[in-house]
Amino acid sequence: MKAKLFLLGMLLAAVTAVKAAEPVTMEPMKLEVPQMDLDIFKSKTNPGVKEYKFLDDVTFVGVPIFAAGWLIKSEKRGFQSSDRYANTKTKLVTNFKTSIDDYTQFFGPAMTVGLKMAGVEGRSDWPRLLTSSALSYGFMAAFVNGIKYTAKEMRPDGSTANSWPSGHTATSFVGATILHKEYGLTRSPWYSIAGYGVATATGVMRILNNRHWISDVLSGAGIGIMSTELGYFLGDVIFKKKGLLRNDLHQDSDNPSFFSISMGMGFGLKDLSFGVDELVHPEDAEDLADGRKFGVDFHSASVVGLEGAYFFNKYIGVGGNLRVRAMTAKNWSNFIDDAKDDRKNIDRAFLDAIDATSLMPTSQIQNEMSNMTTFEEYAIESDHLTEFSANVGLYFNLPLSSRFSLGSKLLIGRSMTQALDINAHYRGDAKNMTYMLNINDGFQPGNGLDTGGADVENGAELFIYDFASAGHGYDVEWDYLTLGGNNTTNFGTGLSLTYKYKSNFSWKVFVDYDYSQKEFTLTADPYRYLKHAAPNFVSLIETLGSNLDPIEFKLKKNLNHFTIGGSFAITF
Repeated sequence: MKAKLFLLGMLLAAVTAVKAAEPVTMEPMKLEVPQMDLDIFKSKTNPGVKEYKFLDDVTFVGVPIFAAGWLIKSEKRGFQSSDRYANTKTKLVTNFKTSIDDYTQFFGPAMTVGLKMAGVEGRSDWPRLLTSSALSYGFMAAFVNGIKYTAKEMRPDGSTANSWPSGHTATSFVGATILHKEYGLTRSPWYSIAGYGVATATGVMRILNNRHWISDVLSGAGIGIMSTELGYFLGDVIFKKKGLLRNDLHQDSDNPSFFSISMGMGFGLKDLSFGVDELVHPEDAEDLADGRKFGVDFHSASVVGLEGAYFFNKYIGVGGNLRVRAMTAKNWSNFIDDAKDDRKNIDRAFLDAIDATSLMPTSQIQNEMSNMTTFEEYAIESDHLTEFSANVGLYFNLPLSSRFSLGSKLLIGRSMTQALDINAHYRGDAKNMTYMLNINDGFQPGNGLDTGGADVENGAELFIYDFASAGHGYDVEWDYLTLGGNNTTNFGTGLSLTYKYKSNFSWKVFVDYDYSQKEFTLTADPYRYLKHAAPNFVSLIETLGSNLDPIEFKLKKNLNHFTIGGSFAITF
């Protein structure tokens, strides 16, 4: 057994020795790297695509849009910003506050690149697209920044002096025009509507956020369109026919049915004035100073809208529009002046009333009054009077040539109004008043009172024994002043000139007229804080037949609105 194991071990050792003596050849290890397909980024030109000439693809529409913004820059001259109150508590905080416009400005390039990455061919291959886009954004940045820091226009919120033109709007319209050229003109006009719709919404949000005036937005839109036209023109010069993938769409129909996005300036409602004659309760007249009026002046309105119509033939069709008209109040800071004066006057009248009927020393009363209101803040929650309207009716078209036509319409609809709103925030030390009120047989509520226990003709006399801290503070926020209007029927008409620069696309300039009769309501509530600061004094006033309720005004006004603007339309 041991011999067999020994022989087996010797055999294995011999085999191992033989194998070890054989030459060994080793191949180097290879690293397999996956190949990335970069064909989509290579230059490519499809056959049958015609080369672009200068007048084939340039509309110059950006020029009048920019000029319109420049012409109405004067709307800013009378503006008083919240900087005026840098050392007091006053702020502009609109109900509409969003940062979405920081992102929507990039909708156009995001859509274009996304479609391109997905393999959807547009107008240009990658090298041509990237070159034209870079030139477009470069021109836009140079124009916007060169004008911004030369003109030094103050923003509506008073934050910085670089308002005109709007960079967000310019950026958004560059992206929209790139999407329009790449996919709207070559694949579907609805890409153009999407791009220009989001760009228009971006401009509107800049206005509603109180970051820009309508003049800033119009000029920004014009710069965005002009910069892209110039960027693509130079791209066409550099690449010529190379890198073109699709021809423009062509529509043979001459039917003028359309869908459009519009932006313009509104004129008509310049001011609203509320005085004694407009009081809902005439007995409130004693609360108004002699001849005092609540007056609101307005800048020219910013107007945006969607409009569409289906035509049965070349001449007549049916359709409608949706429109938003935002009218910014001029010198809204004057309301803050009035609010501060009202508070001082109310406190002064309150002090005089207590002093005249009190058994306390005047110095003690003044000391208590000094800390009744220790914090006073005003917030402009909305400095826009905004009107929303929806209208339907008949549309008319008169062809002038193969590219130009005149249009008109007769519409009826409804308009709704969002209020202008100023809020107040007070806090301080609440007061408690100890008093005795004698009411005799001859008392008539509202006749006033005699003081110090004198003989009474009106039937009431008052003795104040103490006016001191209630041992707790108060903190109240409320609507100090609101201005709004009722929902009304709206009648509209207008004239437009249409330029059909492609078979599916048109630019329009228009003048619209709208009429409505609206009742405006202004509510001022300057006394609200007293109900928290000195509640038993308010109870005394109410016992004597007076009240500290809000003062309400109503004013009926015939509104004649004119809108001048332009729109981008697709025809189908």
